[in-house]
Amino acid sequence: MSTRDLYTTAPSSPSWQVPATGAARFSWEYEDGRERLLALYQKGKDKQWDGATRIDWDLEVDPYDPLGTPDEVLTLHGTRHWAKMTEKDKGDLRRHYSSWQFSQFLHGEQGAMICAARIVESVPDLDAKFYSATQTMDEARHAEIYGRFLHEKIGMLYPINDNLRGLLDDTLRDSRWDMPYLGMQVLIEGLALAAFGMIRDTTDKPLPKQILAYVMQDEARHVAFGRMALRDYYKQLSDAELREREEFVIEGCHLMRDRLRGVEVLENFGIPRKEAEELSEQSEFLHLFRKLLFSRIVPCVKDIGLWGERLQKAYVDMGVFDLGDSNLDLLMTQDEEIAERLDAERFAQEERARVTEVADAIAEGAAGE
Repeated sequence: MSTRDLYTTAPSSPSWQVPATGAARFSWEYEDGRERLLALYQKGKDKQWDGATRIDWDLEVDPYDPLGTPDEVLTLHGTRHWAKMTEKDKGDLRRHYSSWQFSQFLHGEQGAMICAARIVESVPDLDAKFYSATQTMDEARHAEIYGRFLHEKIGMLYPINDNLRGLLDDTLRDSRWDMPYLGMQVLIEGLALAAFGMIRDTTDKPLPKQILAYVMQDEARHVAFGRMALRDYYKQLSDAELREREEFVIEGCHLMRDRLRGVEVLENFGIPRKEAEELSEQSEFLHLFRKLLFSRIVPCVKDIGLWGERLQKAYVDMGVFDLGDSNLDLLMTQDEEIAERLDAERFAQEERARVTEVADAIAEGAAGE
């Protein structure tokens, strides 16, 4: 079945073209490189994996409750609309919300793949080109996995959210080589990591937990790459150049914050857009979700050296300023460990199954004798 047939609202065009700007840069220095980035490049090579085999796609998923979402976190819970909904309606609502979330993950990962390829093209240093090449492959794998989950397990997709589209458009149109890093590695990937982590840590469904844990293991490296490259580069910029990038971050954070409401889902249930926006803004869960989602962005922005007065004020107004002191390295280490623990648990289960199979075969053979 064509993806177009699964969209809740089919895109007006099968593709989206963003005019490319900026220069493709070649480097003739093949020997020297930053040890930290080359070590990360080596790790990126070592950690490549196949989504078709590492993930257990035989695990069943209920499309009407893919994530085990409690009633209380759904925006309509407790409203006049909820009182009129049947159990089937509530299942449909869960399916739509899961489809909307994972569709934005899918579109974001395709954007990340294109931005990583743009970094390969435009970044001046060869060590950064090397690592970005491994990231491009990572993002392709992530898009493949999210696409498969939506097609095979949920059977429904949502178009790209306008705010995500706007940030991708701003990121890709900018001719400065560091902007794909800032827009993608710091903002879009930082927010996605927090969203992935919240679902990974709260769902009791094994397949989405596997998918998110393994994707996050890759993304932890990507954010580390962005931090290294931008921290080094931003030390060289003037105050005026840093302010330009801080303005981009402020605008991007507002777009990302407004992306999170899922108003499109409520509109598909017949709720007018204005009321859908009001209901979303009244959701206590959305307020908590928003703050947690910036737990990866704010400390990263501070770490790379973008911490001017106007940016700090924007974060105070958004209620996320205190997240600047979060331990980003600890969060990334935990992402790695959770994926490794899932692997260990799965391998142990497979080993137990093999031992049981051998024991049964021996027992059958002895009985036959």
